[in-house]
Amino acid sequence: MNIKVAVTAWSANAGWGANALCRQAETAEAMGFHSFWLPENHFGDHRSVPAPLTLLAAVAARTRYIKLGSSSYLLPIRHALLAAEEVAVLDQLSNGRVILGVGRGVQGDVFRAFAIAPGDKRKLFQANLTRMIAAWSGQPIVQSEEGEPVFLAPLPVQRPHPPIWVAAFGALALKQAAGLGLPYLASPIEPLAKLVENYGAYRQALRKAGQAPVSTTPVMRTVFITSDRKVAAAVRQRLADSLPARMRHKDVTVDDWAIIGDRDYATDKLNEYIERLALSHLIARGGLPGVAGVAQLKSHEYLLDIVSGR
Repeated sequence: MNIKVAVTAWSANAGWGANALCRQAETAEAMGFHSFWLPENHFGDHRSVPAPLTLLAAVAARTRYIKLGSSSYLLPIRHALLAAEEVAVLDQLSNGRVILGVGRGVQGDVFRAFAIAPGDKRKLFQANLTRMIAAWSGQPIVQSEEGEPVFLAPLPVQRPHPPIWVAAFGALALKQAAGLGLPYLASPIEPLAKLVENYGAYRQALRKAGQAPVSTTPVMRTVFITSDRKVAAAVRQRLADSLPARMRHKDVTVDDWAIIGDRDYATDKLNEYIERLALSHLIARGGLPGVAGVAQLKSHEYLLDIVSGR
């Protein structure tokens, strides 16, 4: 299969101590994964990730090759230039291994806590990202008191900036991603049929915006591969039970947004994603309820074997 396979952190049970997190990234690198991803979320429990770039900086120091991704770095709640500096520093620390997934956010509590009007999130997202890209590109960010231009420093290793993927959910978000000409990172819990519809709308919006075709098609999916049917059924049920009530629909099953089963099943599903979406990057979500680390790593091994044809 001609796709790149990435992985999220699969255990945060002990919080975000550097050793526990970095061991996961080191393992992912040794296994041959393309990249290691962290989300951003606020105000939950000890598993919350309010500062993904800080955690990825620790990972950068303990790894050499694996790329480092943020699945949804929330731009509306940040100052554009501070965010641009933090991304540039991480890209320097990692010697150019950053993939910046950016998002607008969906949690009302987060916007209220940061004194942001939810209706302004798309406007702030667009304005902040535009300013960040301009700063990374070497454009002056302000003039000094003496009238001299002031520039961002340091700049990212990757020029003009790291790859930017836009996490998008809903028609307006898809249209905004297309208008920017940037890859769209699909929601991890939207059914495959909905993703086919979304990518069709996204590619149509690219054409309408006069943007070049985008060949990067990343999708995040929950993946668990096991030959034990009873274990697979139990994992599937726990995933269904873990969904918030607002996300439970009688016409959508776990199999519509997750890949859980044996190697043959997983192979067929991945081929379906490739055929229907032109999938280029799969980000496999870990941390499944009730799945021990050993079983998760075995699933990851199976996944890599499938993709490499072993």
